[in-house]
Amino acid sequence: MSKRIVKVYPRFERLWHWTQMALIMVLMVTGFGMNGVHDLLPFGPAVMFHTMAALALLLVWIFATFWLFTTGTWKQFVPQLDGLLQVARFYAYGVFKGEKHPYKKLYWRKHNPLQIFAYFGLKMFVFPMIWGTGLIYLTYNFWAEGDASFTLYVVANLHLLAAYVIAAFVVVHVYMLTIGHGFREHVRPMISGYEEVDLTPEQEAYLEANEPDRLMPREG
Repeated sequence: MSKRIVKVYPRFERLWHWTQMALIMVLMVTGFGMNGVHDLLPFGPAVMFHTMAALALLLVWIFATFWLFTTGTWKQFVPQLDGLLQVARFYAYGVFKGEKHPYKKLYWRKHNPLQIFAYFGLKMFVFPMIWGTGLIYLTYNFWAEGDASFTLYVVANLHLLAAYVIAAFVVVHVYMLTIGHGFREHVRPMISGYEEVDLTPEQEAYLEANEPDRLMPREG
């Protein structure tokens, strides 16, 4: 294998990532404000901004899901056990001892096994929970009959639980950016799209022949 600087994050994926990040920040600030964590916004405007951001994010995720399946990028998020324990050990112990990250980024596998499990859990369980409960909460006036206070209580708390899980993921995600090469080096690929990865001779030949714009020229 040879190391090459390759565009591994296309424009849509970067746009999706940063748009999602901005909308999730709006949802967290307004959502926690609605639950009394802070008083930066009055309740009414907080509800309005929360609803608008949620619907916008839902639209972004619909487009992203379509893109993931039509481009085959969904394969990047299929969990694998190979290397999982080594990566988990690195983050739990090795990183504090100055050890080298055990995972080498590949052209066809840009996330390490631990990242993939985290993303898979979010996409398959946490996101459906927060969207399901959020939409049920939003349409309360259409389905509630009689005394539905207990049902609403359960829905609201499941929604809040999912929100805290996402908030915890955001905190850990940002913390992980400070490990290894440093915050700037980790963020730069999601801005430019380019990152150094290991390519097989076949992958390198394919990119040079069919997608040369995805390869940065070799130095020297």
